[in-house]
Amino acid sequence: QVQLVESGGGLVQAGGSLRLSCAASGSIFSIGAMGWYRQAPGKQRELVASITRGGWRNYADSVKGRFTISRDNAKNTVDLQMNSLKPEDTAVYYCNLRVMDTTTLRQNGYWGQGTQVTVSA
Repeated sequence: QVQLVESGGGLVQAGGSLRLSCAASGSIFSIGAMGWYRQAPGKQRELVASITRGGWRNYADSVKGRFTISRDNAKNTVDLQMNSLKPEDTAVYYCNLRVMDTTTLRQNGYWGQGTQVTVSA
């Protein structure tokens, strides 16, 4: 099985920074695309940032220039550096990884447990 563990969430004031991390473990053969999603109360879950295995990045317009996604293929981790945080960034953040399981040799999507990010005005 594959498990994702997130860390780094918390409470910060507007203008502050947080760094989220997501570590994958288990029967991993390889990992394709990685991404960070967020979901605010009453809102649809949205893609915040994604990164391909080769390092190509894409960001939601709302976070472009403030957030940076990165990955370490050797460690099976993906991070999200969040700077200049705004109250509207408040949400539960989830990592999602496309993982090829060593048992099935098929790629499936896996979700982290979610970590709360709260930005106060």
